[in-house]
Amino acid sequence: MPTYRDEVVVLRTHKLGEADRIVTMLSRRHGKLRAVAKGVRRTSSRFGARLEPFMVADVQLYQGRSLDIVQQAESLGSYGADIAAHYDRYTSAHAMVEAADRLNEAEATPQQYLLLVGGLRALSRGEHAARSVLDSYLLRAMALSGWAPGLGECARCGRTGPHDTFVAQQGGIVCRDCAPVGAARVDASTVSLLQSLMAGEWDAVDAASPGSSAAASGLIAAYAQWHLERGIRSLSHVSTALQEGTR
Repeated sequence: MPTYRDEVVVLRTHKLGEADRIVTMLSRRHGKLRAVAKGVRRTSSRFGARLEPFMVADVQLYQGRSLDIVQQAESLGSYGADIAAHYDRYTSAHAMVEAADRLNEAEATPQQYLLLVGGLRALSRGEHAARSVLDSYLLRAMALSGWAPGLGECARCGRTGPHDTFVAQQGGIVCRDCAPVGAARVDASTVSLLQSLMAGEWDAVDAASPGSSAAASGLIAAYAQWHLERGIRSLSHVSTALQEGTR
């Protein structure tokens, strides 16, 4: 059918002409979408504010030849204002939607959509440290894409842990026999935190020490960027926000 509806998270927008925008969205049922929202940059637009980054909406689209056209948009989650009011939440949300935008079309599943919505909702409410929400999102998004890091047994040979070396290129935690020279050593508390972030055990995540949290964040960033094959540019701003928050 030429017209269809879906729930979407707005990932990014680009100006088009004098009043239009191209909106890139992660949808619940149709994967990633790029559509033209006509007239949304005019102050009289009926739904322009509903198609800003981090917003969740129920949209109706018309199938075009090259790009679809947004006909209607009803808000399902207005997270943008609460996120934008806090720099750490804002930078973490940007890194999350950038990572979601890097997904291949085959990986843009309903589970990825729900994971991103849940992460943005948690950021907007300030339920946990913004960087922890981002770290948990990245680990789970990688797992849903088939790149779950090994955090118990050796990711290369399967030897039973515990192990204390993390190598992104080899899939996570590895034993010392499999680890290349100079690989990063990881203490037990950081490994435990990585496991809690993956499982969503927020009591343990919130109780982690700043040192373990920083170490886990660095490992997760390296792992995500290795598998996405391109750097997540927003992570540099997240690091700045983290440094500012610890002064």
